[in-house]
Amino acid sequence: MTVTVSDATRATQVLSRPVTLNGLTVPNRIAMAPMTRMFSPGGVPGADVASYYARRAAAGVGLIVTEGTYVGHESAGQSDRVPRFHGEDQLAGWAKVVADVHAAGGTIVPQLWHIGMVRNHGEAPYPDAPPMGPSGIRVDGTEGAGHAMTQPDLDAVIAAFADAAAAAQRLGFDGVELHGAHGYLLDQFLWSRTNRRTDAYGGDAVARTRFVAEIVRAVRAVVSPEFPVILRYSQWKQEAYDARLAQTPQELEAILAPLVAAGVDAFHASTRRYWLPEFDGSDLNLAGWTKKLTGKPVITVGSVGLDGDFLHAFRGQGAELGSIDNLLERMERDEFDMVAIGRALLQDPEWASKVLAGRFDELKPYDAAALKTLS
Repeated sequence: MTVTVSDATRATQVLSRPVTLNGLTVPNRIAMAPMTRMFSPGGVPGADVASYYARRAAAGVGLIVTEGTYVGHESAGQSDRVPRFHGEDQLAGWAKVVADVHAAGGTIVPQLWHIGMVRNHGEAPYPDAPPMGPSGIRVDGTEGAGHAMTQPDLDAVIAAFADAAAAAQRLGFDGVELHGAHGYLLDQFLWSRTNRRTDAYGGDAVARTRFVAEIVRAVRAVVSPEFPVILRYSQWKQEAYDARLAQTPQELEAILAPLVAAGVDAFHASTRRYWLPEFDGSDLNLAGWTKKLTGKPVITVGSVGLDGDFLHAFRGQGAELGSIDNLLERMERDEFDMVAIGRALLQDPEWASKVLAGRFDELKPYDAAALKTLS
């Protein structure tokens, strides 16, 4: 099957529309998904990292969401090559990233990250820092690998997120994204399997949102009212693909409502395959349900064109592959507002410009070797 002129025109029309996230106008509907790259020795993003993001912005990506970057808490991370969002040299590196992306015509938000119980004892950048989480329980159910956070621990992490958000606005970023997905710290509080607390931060689904909501409120308090605060969340975890925060739309609404009340402006609903329905009785995906329940703008993500044959998927050969037709139909009916692209943008920095122009035949098949470079 070939791509017709009408197909190309449709893609351009749907994806080229601007979208507003609080006070930010993003020029089109394409976002770059956050992807850990580990090319920042000492936690400092260098000129190569700045160029990596700027190339994608220059090629038409409307919103860059950076790789996860550790907030200023000693237990936040597990690698000295993942960028940090604290420290003079680290923030100077990020200032260069922002400047280059803006010069290329893009918008950019950092993803602020604390990994919680994913951390192991002895890991960099602070090997003496202990793993910690809501109950000291790993995503796989292992107990005793870390400790349950005390109130001073909770307060310190909340302050670290707020400090990072304030720094982001000071450096010229266009908003922030809080990483609340995939079994990391914020998600560990939201999920009943890892949050077994009996205080105000544990219990039913609403109570389990308290820590995340307090982070959101703390962030909102230190940035301007129009500065977008995005929350990324997921049902699945890295070691539990079938995990679910909510079994029904009603349960999902109970989780999302307190977060909206706390000040979330937009959600980034992470799924492994964006075209799969989230709940029985509806073809809405997780992003679609999120928008329906909250009324907030939502970014969808999940194997856009990567399942099966990459090029065939973009030529509409099978909705099971996440075809461009499937994506455009959902966006036309406003199921969600933006689509985040991950591995395809690692392989091809020009991905957005090609898709926006309908040049699907020029797309490059994904090769895992792209993970090893900052091309």
